[in-house]
Amino acid sequence: MQQWLENRPFEEIRVGDKASLVRSLLQQDILAFAALSGDVNPAHLDATYAEGTAFHGIVAHGMWGGALISAVLGTLLPGPGTIYLEQHLRFVRPVHPGDCLTVEVQVLAKDERHRHVELDCRVSNRQSQPVILGLARVIAPETKIRVPMPQVPVLVPLDGAQPA
Repeated sequence: MQQWLENRPFEEIRVGDKASLVRSLLQQDILAFAALSGDVNPAHLDATYAEGTAFHGIVAHGMWGGALISAVLGTLLPGPGTIYLEQHLRFVRPVHPGDCLTVEVQVLAKDERHRHVELDCRVSNRQSQPVILGLARVIAPETKIRVPMPQVPVLVPLDGAQPA
């Protein structure tokens, strides 16, 4: 079954519009993010070290949550063709392996002259507690785009752990 990505051009977007996704953090996500970003802080990778921190265990990279916000903006609202201009983030709570996050964006304002859209961004844990709060500013696409969902490779950590 073919899946599609379809955007919301600037003219279709209304103040108050929302989009969201739900994602669970797996240990392999932390390993992949460390490999891609180069951020090998032991708070993310070394259980013994992380146990002695204020978070009492391994925590996700904060920007992993930021990347989930980017995923909503680039695939759902406004979607393909969106140009990311600015992002402000406040990290409120840690995210641990196994946490299930809901990523929500809501349109706060539109700038007709530049096709800019300002969105409230919120990432919450299973208990509906915010873990990241922020604001994003994007240029919304001018025209409707509908494209097949790209296939991406499955990443397998070097330690041989298999994806779930």
